[in-house]
Amino acid sequence: MFALAADAPPAIRVPDGAQVELETADGFCDQIRHPDDRLAAVDWEQINPATGPVFVEDARPGDVLAVRVERIEVANQGVMAVSDDFGVLAERFRGTEVRLVPIVDGRARITDGVDVPVDPMIGVLGVAPAGAAVPTGTPGSHGGNMDTRLIAEGATVYLPVSAPGALLAVGDLHAAMGDGEICGTGVEVAGRVTLRVTVRRDLEIANPVVETPEVVATVASAPTLDEAATLATRDMADLLGARLGLTPTEATMLMSAAGDLRVSQVVDPLKTARFALPKDVLAQYGRALL
Repeated sequence: MFALAADAPPAIRVPDGAQVELETADGFCDQIRHPDDRLAAVDWEQINPATGPVFVEDARPGDVLAVRVERIEVANQGVMAVSDDFGVLAERFRGTEVRLVPIVDGRARITDGVDVPVDPMIGVLGVAPAGAAVPTGTPGSHGGNMDTRLIAEGATVYLPVSAPGALLAVGDLHAAMGDGEICGTGVEVAGRVTLRVTVRRDLEIANPVVETPEVVATVASAPTLDEAATLATRDMADLLGARLGLTPTEATMLMSAAGDLRVSQVVDPLKTARFALPKDVLAQYGRALL
């Protein structure tokens, strides 16, 4: 699928608490498989595909869907591209260049003699938005193309539900990706993800939240990076107040002393930022943030 929408027919229906396995195409919809394939031949209507949607029984508007990433398996070949049409450094290129990226023994070969560790993460993970359909290449309050490195094995993504069944979809796996995804691609790769979905009615959020073994992070997307950073920061302050009872002064001082404001991506139609707090610091309050 190429858009998240409340009227999208479910691919499968699962009960609350179910484990779900989904196979995903890469960010180019598996259209680039050989060294002589070129972006000029790519159908740009088929970019950033997501698998789904998954209808989660008992999920209702106003709930929160908790999506735990239990496993990410990636193929043995990825693809990257640079272009004068996208990316932070687009003005430095003429046309496009595609490079296949072999993945061997946990390493991704970026160029001859240079490889990077494979660190799989999910680029697109979202539910149906409120209102009109949103392309899978666009992030927002529903999740979508957040391109946030924290969404990896062991993470749980919390998404506000706006449609019956939530209608979860997942795709755009990366074998490796740096913060920012500055060229417009990570190491795009096909693969399989194993998820656990749980409906939460004891939690209220307006935008996605990601929990890892180490941190809790609020994630926000907006037309500019400044706006996204401000929104992610405000969301964390609101979460601290609502869930831990911190005053604005207490929350702001904690965030300034121990928080980590980072860029997730700067190349999608909206920019995405995140604000993270260490869980070992939060544990001192004696009650769960999420």
